[in-house]
Amino acid sequence: MTALTLSTSSAATVRADAVVVGVAKGAKGVVVAPGAEAVDKAFGGKLAAVLETLGASGAEGEVTKLPAADGLKAPVVLAVGLGEAPGKDDGYDNEALRRAAGSAARALTGSKKAGFALPVEDAEAAAAVSEGALLGAYSFTAYRSNGNGQNAKGAKKNDAKSAPLAEVALLGTKPRDKEFKAAAERSQALAAEINRARDLINMPPNDLDPKAFAAEAQAAAKEFGLKVEVLDEKALKKGGYGGLLGVGQGAEAPPRLVRIAHTHAKATKTLALVGKGITYDSGGISLKPAGHNETMKCDMSGAAAVFAAVVAAARLGLEVNVTGWLALAENMPSGSATRPGDVLTMYSGKTVEVLNTDAEGRLVLADALTRASEETPDAIVDVATLTGAMVLALGSRTFGIMANDDAFRTSVHEIAEEVGEQSWPMPMPSELRKGMDSPVADIANMGERMGGGLVAGLFLKEFVGEGITWAHLDIAGPAFHEGAPWGYTPKGGTGSAVRTLVRLAERTAAGDLG
Repeated sequence: MTALTLSTSSAATVRADAVVVGVAKGAKGVVVAPGAEAVDKAFGGKLAAVLETLGASGAEGEVTKLPAADGLKAPVVLAVGLGEAPGKDDGYDNEALRRAAGSAARALTGSKKAGFALPVEDAEAAAAVSEGALLGAYSFTAYRSNGNGQNAKGAKKNDAKSAPLAEVALLGTKPRDKEFKAAAERSQALAAEINRARDLINMPPNDLDPKAFAAEAQAAAKEFGLKVEVLDEKALKKGGYGGLLGVGQGAEAPPRLVRIAHTHAKATKTLALVGKGITYDSGGISLKPAGHNETMKCDMSGAAAVFAAVVAAARLGLEVNVTGWLALAENMPSGSATRPGDVLTMYSGKTVEVLNTDAEGRLVLADALTRASEETPDAIVDVATLTGAMVLALGSRTFGIMANDDAFRTSVHEIAEEVGEQSWPMPMPSELRKGMDSPVADIANMGERMGGGLVAGLFLKEFVGEGITWAHLDIAGPAFHEGAPWGYTPKGGTGSAVRTLVRLAERTAAGDLG
Protein backbone atom coordinates (compact mmCIF):
# COMPACT_ATOMS: atom_id res chain seq x y z
CA MET A 1 0.00 0.00 0.00
CA THR A 2 1.08 3.59 -0.64
CA ALA A 3 3.11 5.04 2.23
CA LEU A 4 2.08 8.27 3.97
CA THR A 5 4.44 10.72 5.67
CA LEU A 6 3.90 14.08 7.34
CA SER A 7 6.44 16.66 6.26
CA THR A 8 7.36 20.18 7.31
CA SER A 9 8.97 20.75 3.91
CA SER A 10 7.57 23.40 1.63
CA ALA A 11 6.42 22.77 -1.92
CA ALA A 12 9.66 24.41 -3.10
CA THR A 13 12.08 22.29 -1.09
CA VAL A 14 10.51 18.82 -1.10
CA ARG A 15 12.52 16.28 -3.08
CA ALA A 16 9.98 14.24 -4.99
CA ASP A 17 8.94 13.22 -8.48
CA ALA A 18 6.19 15.81 -8.41
CA VAL A 19 4.59 18.42 -6.20
CA VAL A 20 0.78 18.62 -6.11
CA VAL A 21 -0.98 21.96 -5.70
CA GLY A 22 -4.63 22.91 -5.68
CA VAL A 23 -6.41 25.39 -7.91
CA ALA A 24 -10.03 26.50 -7.96
CA LYS A 25 -12.57 28.31 -10.10
CA GLY A 26 -12.69 31.94 -9.03
CA ALA A 27 -14.94 34.76 -10.20
CA LYS A 28 -12.25 36.00 -12.59
CA GLY A 29 -10.53 32.75 -13.48
CA VAL A 30 -8.18 30.22 -11.89
CA VAL A 31 -7.33 30.78 -8.23
CA VAL A 32 -4.28 29.20 -6.60
CA ALA A 33 -5.25 27.47 -3.33
CA PRO A 34 -3.38 27.82 -0.02
CA GLY A 35 -0.35 25.57 0.22
CA ALA A 36 0.89 26.47 -3.25
CA GLU A 37 2.43 29.85 -2.35
CA ALA A 38 6.03 28.68 -2.83
CA VAL A 39 5.22 27.18 -6.23
CA ASP A 40 3.40 30.33 -7.31
CA LYS A 41 6.41 32.40 -6.23
CA ALA A 42 8.73 30.21 -8.33
CA PHE A 43 6.52 31.03 -11.34
CA GLY A 44 6.85 34.73 -10.61
CA GLY A 45 3.35 34.93 -9.19
CA LYS A 46 1.91 33.82 -12.53
CA LEU A 47 1.07 30.16 -11.85
CA ALA A 48 -2.65 30.77 -12.38
CA ALA A 49 -2.00 32.54 -15.67
CA VAL A 50 0.26 29.73 -16.90
CA LEU A 51 -2.34 27.13 -16.00
CA GLU A 52 -5.08 29.06 -17.79
CA THR A 53 -2.87 29.21 -20.88
CA LEU A 54 -2.68 25.40 -20.69
CA GLY A 55 -6.47 25.20 -20.54
CA ALA A 56 -6.96 24.70 -16.81
CA SER A 57 -10.13 26.05 -15.22
CA GLY A 58 -9.92 24.77 -11.62
CA ALA A 59 -12.89 22.44 -12.15
CA GLU A 60 -13.22 19.54 -9.73
CA GLY A 61 -10.89 16.66 -10.59
CA GLU A 62 -9.16 18.47 -13.46
CA VAL A 63 -5.46 17.59 -13.60
CA THR A 64 -2.79 19.69 -15.32
CA LYS A 65 0.90 18.76 -15.36
CA LEU A 66 3.66 21.23 -16.20
CA PRO A 67 7.45 21.38 -15.85
CA ALA A 68 8.59 22.94 -12.60
CA ALA A 69 10.04 26.45 -12.59
CA ASP A 70 13.54 27.25 -11.36
CA GLY A 71 13.76 27.14 -7.59
CA LEU A 72 11.64 24.01 -7.15
CA LYS A 73 13.32 20.73 -6.22
CA ALA A 74 10.58 18.57 -7.78
CA PRO A 75 10.77 18.41 -11.60
CA VAL A 76 6.99 18.36 -12.16
CA VAL A 77 4.10 20.42 -10.82
CA LEU A 78 0.67 18.82 -10.87
CA ALA A 79 -2.24 21.20 -10.42
CA VAL A 80 -5.53 19.58 -9.45
CA GLY A 81 -8.92 21.29 -9.54
CA LEU A 82 -10.86 21.80 -6.31
CA GLY A 83 -14.02 23.17 -7.91
CA GLU A 84 -15.58 26.49 -6.92
CA ALA A 85 -13.36 28.66 -4.74
CA PRO A 86 -14.80 29.19 -1.24
CA GLY A 87 -15.74 32.55 0.20
CA LYS A 88 -13.16 34.80 1.81
CA ASP A 89 -13.75 33.45 5.31
CA ASP A 90 -14.49 29.85 4.32
CA GLY A 91 -12.15 26.92 3.85
CA TYR A 92 -12.19 24.20 1.24
CA ASP A 93 -14.70 21.41 1.75
CA ASN A 94 -13.11 18.20 3.03
CA GLU A 95 -14.75 16.10 0.35
CA ALA A 96 -13.38 18.43 -2.34
CA LEU A 97 -9.90 17.94 -0.85
CA ARG A 98 -10.43 14.19 -0.68
CA ARG A 99 -11.48 13.94 -4.32
CA ALA A 100 -8.72 16.24 -5.55
CA ALA A 101 -6.05 14.25 -3.72
CA GLY A 102 -7.46 11.05 -5.21
CA SER A 103 -7.36 12.44 -8.74
CA ALA A 104 -3.79 13.61 -8.24
CA ALA A 105 -2.60 10.30 -6.82
CA ARG A 106 -4.10 8.37 -9.71
CA ALA A 107 -2.49 10.76 -12.22
CA LEU A 108 0.88 10.05 -10.60
CA THR A 109 0.77 6.31 -11.18
CA GLY A 110 4.32 5.04 -11.65
CA SER A 111 5.88 7.73 -9.45
CA LYS A 112 7.91 6.94 -6.36
CA LYS A 113 7.08 10.02 -4.29
CA ALA A 114 4.87 13.08 -4.51
CA GLY A 115 4.61 16.08 -2.23
CA PHE A 116 1.01 17.16 -1.66
CA ALA A 117 0.76 20.90 -1.03
CA LEU A 118 -3.02 21.10 -0.83
CA PRO A 119 -4.78 23.23 1.84
CA VAL A 120 -4.22 21.49 5.20
CA GLU A 121 -5.00 24.18 7.74
CA ASP A 122 -5.98 21.65 10.39
CA ALA A 123 -5.80 17.93 11.16
CA GLU A 124 -9.26 17.33 9.71
CA ALA A 125 -8.21 18.70 6.32
CA ALA A 126 -4.98 16.72 6.51
CA ALA A 127 -7.03 13.57 7.11
CA ALA A 128 -9.17 14.30 4.05
CA VAL A 129 -6.13 14.78 1.80
CA SER A 130 -4.48 11.66 3.22
CA GLU A 131 -7.56 9.51 2.71
CA GLY A 132 -8.10 10.79 -0.81
CA ALA A 133 -4.50 10.20 -1.86
CA LEU A 134 -4.29 6.71 -0.35
CA LEU A 135 -7.62 5.67 -1.85
CA GLY A 136 -6.89 7.28 -5.20
CA ALA A 137 -3.61 5.41 -5.50
CA TYR A 138 -5.41 2.04 -5.31
CA SER A 139 -5.22 -0.44 -8.16
CA PHE A 140 -6.14 -4.12 -8.48
CA THR A 141 -3.59 -5.99 -10.58
CA ALA A 142 -3.45 -9.42 -8.94
CA TYR A 143 -4.80 -11.24 -11.98
CA ARG A 144 -2.86 -9.52 -14.74
CA SER A 145 -0.21 -11.64 -16.45
CA ASN A 146 2.52 -9.12 -15.55
CA GLY A 147 1.12 -8.40 -12.12
CA ASN A 148 4.13 -9.97 -10.37
CA GLY A 149 6.77 -9.00 -12.92
CA GLN A 150 7.51 -12.61 -13.86
CA ASN A 151 5.06 -13.82 -16.47
CA ALA A 152 5.56 -11.51 -19.42
CA LYS A 153 8.48 -10.02 -21.34
CA GLY A 154 9.24 -6.51 -20.19
CA ALA A 155 6.88 -6.96 -17.27
CA LYS A 156 9.17 -5.39 -14.68
CA LYS A 157 9.49 -2.22 -16.74
CA ASN A 158 5.74 -2.13 -17.33
CA ASP A 159 5.06 -2.75 -13.65
CA ALA A 160 7.10 0.29 -12.67
CA LYS A 161 5.04 2.48 -14.97
CA SER A 162 1.71 1.11 -13.79
CA ALA A 163 2.53 0.74 -10.09
CA PRO A 164 0.55 2.92 -7.68
CA LEU A 165 2.19 6.07 -6.33
CA ALA A 166 4.60 4.69 -3.74
CA GLU A 167 4.72 7.54 -1.21
CA VAL A 168 2.56 10.52 -0.34
CA ALA A 169 4.31 13.30 1.58
CA LEU A 170 1.79 15.66 3.15
CA LEU A 171 3.49 19.06 3.09
CA GLY A 172 3.03 21.93 5.49
CA THR A 173 1.93 19.65 8.30
CA LYS A 174 3.11 19.15 11.86
CA PRO A 175 4.64 15.67 12.24
CA ARG A 176 4.97 16.01 16.02
CA ASP A 177 1.51 17.43 16.60
CA LYS A 178 -0.74 14.83 18.28
CA GLU A 179 -3.79 15.71 16.20
CA PHE A 180 -1.93 15.52 12.90
CA LYS A 181 -0.24 12.25 13.87
CA ALA A 182 -3.56 10.75 14.93
CA ALA A 183 -5.19 11.90 11.69
CA ALA A 184 -2.43 10.31 9.61
CA GLU A 185 -2.56 7.03 11.53
CA ARG A 186 -6.34 6.86 11.26
CA SER A 187 -6.22 7.62 7.53
CA GLN A 188 -3.69 4.86 6.93
CA ALA A 189 -5.72 2.26 8.85
CA LEU A 190 -9.00 3.33 7.26
CA ALA A 191 -7.63 3.38 3.72
CA ALA A 192 -6.00 -0.02 4.21
CA GLU A 193 -9.34 -1.53 5.23
CA ILE A 194 -11.31 0.17 2.47
CA ASN A 195 -8.77 -1.20 0.03
CA ARG A 196 -9.13 -4.63 1.66
CA ALA A 197 -12.86 -4.45 0.92
CA ARG A 198 -12.12 -3.35 -2.66
CA ASP A 199 -9.76 -6.29 -3.18
CA LEU A 200 -12.40 -8.75 -1.98
CA ILE A 201 -15.09 -7.22 -4.19
CA ASN A 202 -12.79 -7.32 -7.22
CA MET A 203 -11.75 -10.95 -6.71
CA PRO A 204 -13.28 -13.33 -9.27
CA PRO A 205 -15.95 -15.64 -7.83
CA ASN A 206 -14.01 -18.77 -8.74
CA ASP A 207 -11.45 -17.70 -6.12
CA LEU A 208 -13.80 -16.11 -3.56
CA ASP A 209 -16.56 -18.50 -2.61
CA PRO A 210 -18.10 -18.54 0.90
CA LYS A 211 -15.41 -20.85 2.29
CA ALA A 212 -12.59 -18.69 0.90
CA PHE A 213 -14.22 -15.51 2.24
CA ALA A 214 -14.50 -17.11 5.67
CA ALA A 215 -10.80 -18.02 5.49
CA GLU A 216 -9.98 -14.35 4.80
CA ALA A 217 -11.86 -13.41 7.97
CA GLN A 218 -10.04 -16.07 9.99
CA ALA A 219 -6.65 -14.82 8.77
CA ALA A 220 -7.48 -11.20 9.65
CA ALA A 221 -8.79 -12.26 13.05
CA LYS A 222 -5.50 -13.96 13.82
CA GLU A 223 -3.51 -10.93 12.67
CA PHE A 224 -5.49 -8.29 14.56
CA GLY A 225 -6.62 -10.16 17.66
CA LEU A 226 -10.28 -10.54 16.73
CA LYS A 227 -12.65 -13.27 17.81
CA VAL A 228 -13.98 -15.33 14.91
CA GLU A 229 -16.49 -18.14 14.56
CA VAL A 230 -17.45 -19.83 11.29
CA LEU A 231 -20.62 -21.87 10.91
CA ASP A 232 -20.29 -24.35 8.03
CA GLU A 233 -23.15 -26.08 6.25
CA LYS A 234 -23.46 -28.75 8.94
CA ALA A 235 -23.68 -26.18 11.72
CA LEU A 236 -26.13 -24.10 9.70
CA LYS A 237 -28.36 -27.13 9.17
CA LYS A 238 -28.20 -28.06 12.84
CA GLY A 239 -29.04 -24.48 13.82
CA GLY A 240 -31.93 -24.17 11.41
CA TYR A 241 -30.57 -21.35 9.23
CA GLY A 242 -33.11 -21.89 6.46
CA GLY A 243 -32.42 -18.63 4.67
CA LEU A 244 -28.70 -19.20 4.20
CA LEU A 245 -29.18 -22.88 3.36
CA GLY A 246 -32.03 -22.19 0.97
CA VAL A 247 -30.07 -19.62 -1.01
CA GLY A 248 -26.90 -21.72 -1.08
CA GLN A 249 -28.33 -25.15 -1.77
CA GLY A 250 -28.05 -24.84 -5.56
CA ALA A 251 -24.31 -24.17 -5.48
CA GLU A 252 -21.39 -26.59 -5.18
CA ALA A 253 -19.77 -24.17 -2.72
CA PRO A 254 -21.84 -24.36 0.50
CA PRO A 255 -22.80 -21.28 2.55
CA ARG A 256 -21.15 -19.91 5.68
CA LEU A 257 -22.11 -17.58 8.51
CA VAL A 258 -19.11 -15.78 9.99
CA ARG A 259 -19.08 -13.93 13.28
CA ILE A 260 -16.03 -11.68 13.67
CA ALA A 261 -15.77 -9.39 16.67
CA HIS A 262 -13.64 -6.58 18.08
CA THR A 263 -14.03 -6.20 21.83
CA HIS A 264 -12.60 -3.57 24.16
CA ALA A 265 -12.21 -3.93 27.91
CA LYS A 266 -13.60 -0.42 28.52
CA ALA A 267 -16.49 -0.68 26.08
CA THR A 268 -19.99 0.06 27.36
CA LYS A 269 -21.77 -0.20 23.99
CA THR A 270 -22.06 -2.93 21.37
CA LEU A 271 -22.66 -2.33 17.69
CA ALA A 272 -23.65 -5.24 15.45
CA LEU A 273 -22.95 -5.02 11.72
CA VAL A 274 -24.55 -7.46 9.28
CA GLY A 275 -23.34 -7.83 5.70
CA LYS A 276 -24.85 -9.49 2.66
CA GLY A 277 -22.19 -11.78 1.23
CA ILE A 278 -23.47 -13.36 -1.98
CA THR A 279 -20.12 -14.22 -3.54
CA TYR A 280 -21.81 -14.72 -6.91
CA ASP A 281 -25.43 -14.05 -7.79
CA SER A 282 -26.78 -15.71 -10.93
CA GLY A 283 -30.33 -15.09 -9.74
CA GLY A 284 -30.79 -18.79 -9.09
CA ILE A 285 -33.75 -20.43 -10.86
CA SER A 286 -35.07 -16.89 -11.44
CA LEU A 287 -32.02 -16.42 -13.65
CA LYS A 288 -30.81 -12.91 -14.37
CA PRO A 289 -31.08 -11.83 -18.02
CA ALA A 290 -28.03 -11.45 -20.25
CA GLY A 291 -26.06 -8.34 -19.40
CA HIS A 292 -26.87 -8.47 -15.69
CA ASN A 293 -24.54 -11.28 -14.61
CA GLU A 294 -21.12 -9.89 -15.47
CA THR A 295 -20.58 -7.85 -12.30
CA MET A 296 -22.40 -10.10 -9.85
CA LYS A 297 -19.17 -10.96 -8.05
CA CYS A 298 -19.82 -7.64 -6.29
CA ASP A 299 -22.93 -8.92 -4.52
CA MET A 300 -20.83 -9.54 -1.42
CA SER A 301 -19.90 -5.85 -1.08
CA GLY A 302 -21.97 -5.48 2.10
CA ALA A 303 -20.10 -8.31 3.82
CA ALA A 304 -16.80 -6.85 2.60
CA ALA A 305 -17.71 -3.47 4.12
CA VAL A 306 -18.70 -5.04 7.44
CA PHE A 307 -15.54 -7.15 7.56
CA ALA A 308 -13.33 -4.14 6.81
CA ALA A 309 -15.11 -1.96 9.38
CA VAL A 310 -14.61 -4.51 12.17
CA VAL A 311 -10.90 -4.81 11.37
CA ALA A 312 -10.60 -1.02 11.23
CA ALA A 313 -12.23 -0.74 14.66
CA ALA A 314 -9.61 -3.14 16.00
CA ARG A 315 -6.72 -1.33 14.32
CA LEU A 316 -7.92 1.97 15.76
CA GLY A 317 -8.48 0.48 19.23
CA LEU A 318 -12.01 1.88 19.48
CA GLU A 319 -13.62 1.64 22.92
CA VAL A 320 -16.73 -0.09 21.60
CA ASN A 321 -17.60 -3.70 20.92
CA VAL A 322 -18.16 -4.19 17.19
CA THR A 323 -19.48 -7.55 15.98
CA GLY A 324 -19.64 -8.33 12.29
CA TRP A 325 -21.91 -10.98 10.81
CA LEU A 326 -21.01 -12.10 7.28
CA ALA A 327 -23.89 -13.96 5.61
CA LEU A 328 -22.06 -15.82 2.84
CA ALA A 329 -23.62 -17.88 0.06
CA GLU A 330 -23.48 -18.42 -3.69
CA ASN A 331 -26.79 -18.18 -5.56
CA MET A 332 -26.75 -20.69 -8.42
CA PRO A 333 -29.32 -22.57 -10.53
CA SER A 334 -29.18 -26.36 -10.44
CA GLY A 335 -31.32 -29.41 -9.79
CA SER A 336 -30.94 -28.84 -6.07
CA ALA A 337 -31.62 -25.08 -6.09
CA THR A 338 -34.52 -23.46 -4.27
CA ARG A 339 -37.49 -22.99 -6.63
CA PRO A 340 -40.03 -20.17 -6.83
CA GLY A 341 -42.90 -21.43 -4.69
CA ASP A 342 -40.69 -23.19 -2.13
CA VAL A 343 -41.19 -22.32 1.54
CA LEU A 344 -38.16 -21.87 3.79
CA THR A 345 -38.16 -22.03 7.59
CA MET A 346 -35.84 -19.28 8.75
CA TYR A 347 -33.56 -19.24 11.80
CA SER A 348 -36.19 -17.12 13.58
CA GLY A 349 -38.80 -19.82 13.03
CA LYS A 350 -40.78 -17.72 10.56
CA THR A 351 -41.64 -19.27 7.23
CA VAL A 352 -40.96 -17.49 3.93
CA GLU A 353 -42.52 -18.26 0.58
CA VAL A 354 -39.87 -17.71 -2.08
CA LEU A 355 -41.54 -16.06 -5.05
CA ASN A 356 -38.31 -14.98 -6.72
CA THR A 357 -34.96 -16.66 -6.08
CA ASP A 358 -33.18 -13.47 -7.20
CA ALA A 359 -34.48 -11.76 -4.07
CA GLU A 360 -31.97 -13.85 -2.13
CA GLY A 361 -30.03 -11.21 -0.24
CA ARG A 362 -32.89 -10.54 2.14
CA LEU A 363 -33.08 -14.26 2.93
CA VAL A 364 -29.48 -14.60 4.09
CA LEU A 365 -29.65 -11.26 5.90
CA ALA A 366 -32.80 -12.34 7.72
CA ASP A 367 -31.01 -15.28 9.35
CA ALA A 368 -28.01 -13.11 10.27
CA LEU A 369 -30.20 -10.31 11.67
CA THR A 370 -32.05 -12.78 13.90
CA ARG A 371 -28.77 -14.28 15.12
CA ALA A 372 -27.24 -10.85 15.74
CA SER A 373 -30.37 -9.81 17.67
CA GLU A 374 -29.90 -12.69 20.13
CA GLU A 375 -26.86 -10.88 21.54
CA THR A 376 -29.00 -7.77 22.23
CA PRO A 377 -26.60 -5.16 20.82
CA ASP A 378 -27.33 -1.47 21.31
CA ALA A 379 -27.84 -1.12 17.56
CA ILE A 380 -27.72 -3.20 14.39
CA VAL A 381 -26.77 -1.89 10.96
CA ASP A 382 -26.99 -4.12 7.92
CA VAL A 383 -25.27 -3.33 4.63
CA ALA A 384 -26.24 -4.86 1.32
CA THR A 385 -26.27 -4.50 -2.44
CA LEU A 386 -29.93 -5.35 -2.08
CA THR A 387 -32.14 -3.89 -4.80
CA GLY A 388 -31.97 -2.49 -8.30
CA ALA A 389 -34.93 -0.37 -7.24
CA MET A 390 -32.62 1.66 -4.97
CA VAL A 391 -30.33 2.37 -7.91
CA LEU A 392 -33.32 3.58 -9.93
CA ALA A 393 -34.34 5.83 -7.05
CA LEU A 394 -30.96 7.28 -6.05
CA GLY A 395 -28.55 6.64 -8.90
CA SER A 396 -25.14 5.00 -8.86
CA ARG A 397 -23.36 7.18 -6.28
CA THR A 398 -25.85 7.34 -3.41
CA PHE A 399 -26.96 4.66 -0.96
CA GLY A 400 -30.32 4.55 0.76
CA ILE A 401 -30.85 4.44 4.52
CA MET A 402 -33.90 2.90 6.21
CA ALA A 403 -34.41 2.39 9.93
CA ASN A 404 -36.92 1.52 12.61
CA ASP A 405 -35.95 4.70 14.46
CA ASP A 406 -36.10 8.11 12.77
CA ALA A 407 -33.43 9.66 15.01
CA PHE A 408 -31.01 6.82 14.30
CA ARG A 409 -31.66 7.07 10.56
CA THR A 410 -30.91 10.78 10.74
CA SER A 411 -27.68 10.14 12.67
CA VAL A 412 -26.46 7.57 10.16
CA HIS A 413 -27.27 9.92 7.29
CA GLU A 414 -25.40 12.81 8.94
CA ILE A 415 -22.41 10.56 9.61
CA ALA A 416 -22.32 9.36 6.00
CA GLU A 417 -22.42 12.94 4.70
CA GLU A 418 -19.72 13.96 7.18
CA VAL A 419 -17.27 11.33 5.94
CA GLY A 420 -18.01 12.02 2.27
CA GLU A 421 -20.33 9.14 1.41
CA GLN A 422 -23.45 10.21 -0.47
CA SER A 423 -26.61 8.83 1.10
CA TRP A 424 -30.29 9.58 1.50
CA PRO A 425 -32.85 8.67 4.18
CA MET A 426 -35.69 6.53 2.82
CA PRO A 427 -39.12 5.78 4.34
CA MET A 428 -40.67 2.42 5.15
CA PRO A 429 -44.38 2.92 4.33
CA SER A 430 -46.43 0.47 6.39
CA GLU A 431 -48.95 -0.05 3.58
CA LEU A 432 -46.27 -1.82 1.51
CA ARG A 433 -46.07 -4.64 4.07
CA LYS A 434 -49.41 -6.11 2.96
CA GLY A 435 -47.95 -6.90 -0.47
CA MET A 436 -45.72 -9.54 1.15
CA ASP A 437 -48.64 -11.46 2.67
CA SER A 438 -48.45 -15.10 1.60
CA PRO A 439 -51.34 -17.58 1.42
CA VAL A 440 -49.05 -20.43 2.53
CA ALA A 441 -46.33 -18.89 4.75
CA ASP A 442 -45.79 -16.13 7.29
CA ILE A 443 -44.37 -13.80 4.66
CA ALA A 444 -43.25 -13.82 1.02
CA ASN A 445 -39.85 -12.61 -0.12
CA MET A 446 -41.45 -10.31 -2.71
CA GLY A 447 -44.09 -7.61 -2.54
CA GLU A 448 -45.21 -4.73 -4.68
CA ARG A 449 -42.90 -3.99 -7.61
CA MET A 450 -43.10 -0.24 -7.18
CA GLY A 451 -41.06 0.82 -4.18
CA GLY A 452 -39.15 -2.46 -4.27
CA GLY A 453 -36.24 -1.07 -2.28
CA LEU A 454 -38.59 -0.05 0.51
CA VAL A 455 -40.34 -3.43 0.41
CA ALA A 456 -36.97 -5.12 0.95
CA GLY A 457 -36.35 -2.94 4.01
CA LEU A 458 -39.76 -3.85 5.43
CA PHE A 459 -38.95 -7.55 4.94
CA LEU A 460 -35.69 -7.20 6.87
CA LYS A 461 -37.40 -5.30 9.68
CA GLU A 462 -39.45 -8.45 10.40
CA PHE A 463 -36.28 -10.24 11.53
CA VAL A 464 -34.82 -7.59 13.85
CA GLY A 465 -35.20 -8.36 17.55
CA GLU A 466 -37.86 -6.53 19.53
CA GLY A 467 -36.69 -3.21 20.92
CA ILE A 468 -33.37 -3.15 19.04
CA THR A 469 -32.46 -0.02 17.09
CA TRP A 470 -31.74 -0.94 13.49
CA ALA A 471 -30.73 0.66 10.19
CA HIS A 472 -30.43 -0.78 6.71
CA LEU A 473 -28.00 0.57 4.10
CA ASP A 474 -28.79 -0.40 0.50
CA ILE A 475 -25.49 0.22 -1.30
CA ALA A 476 -26.52 -1.33 -4.62
CA GLY A 477 -25.63 1.88 -6.49
CA PRO A 478 -22.20 2.95 -5.18
CA ALA A 479 -20.73 -0.46 -4.26
CA PHE A 480 -19.33 -1.21 -7.71
CA HIS A 481 -18.28 1.45 -10.20
CA GLU A 482 -18.37 0.41 -13.86
CA GLY A 483 -17.33 3.72 -15.43
CA ALA A 484 -14.04 5.59 -15.57
CA PRO A 485 -12.34 6.35 -12.23
CA TRP A 486 -13.09 9.73 -10.68
CA GLY A 487 -11.78 11.43 -7.57
CA TYR A 488 -10.64 8.65 -5.26
CA THR A 489 -13.21 6.21 -6.67
CA PRO A 490 -11.66 3.46 -8.81
CA LYS A 491 -13.22 1.32 -11.47
CA GLY A 492 -14.64 -1.80 -9.80
CA GLY A 493 -15.18 -2.29 -6.09
CA THR A 494 -15.36 0.95 -4.11
CA GLY A 495 -15.54 -0.05 -0.44
CA SER A 496 -18.80 1.88 -0.05
CA ALA A 497 -20.11 2.25 3.53
CA VAL A 498 -16.83 1.39 5.29
CA ARG A 499 -16.20 5.01 6.28
CA THR A 500 -19.76 5.41 7.52
CA LEU A 501 -19.58 2.26 9.64
CA VAL A 502 -16.22 3.21 11.17
CA ARG A 503 -17.37 6.72 12.05
CA LEU A 504 -20.56 5.25 13.51
CA ALA A 505 -18.41 3.00 15.70
CA GLU A 506 -16.31 6.00 16.76
CA ARG A 507 -19.41 7.99 17.62
CA THR A 508 -20.82 5.06 19.57
CA ALA A 509 -17.54 4.71 21.49
CA ALA A 510 -17.66 8.42 22.34
CA GLY A 511 -21.26 8.14 23.56
CA ASP A 512 -22.52 10.54 20.88
CA LEU A 513 -25.40 8.32 19.80
CA GLY A 514 -27.04 8.02 23.22
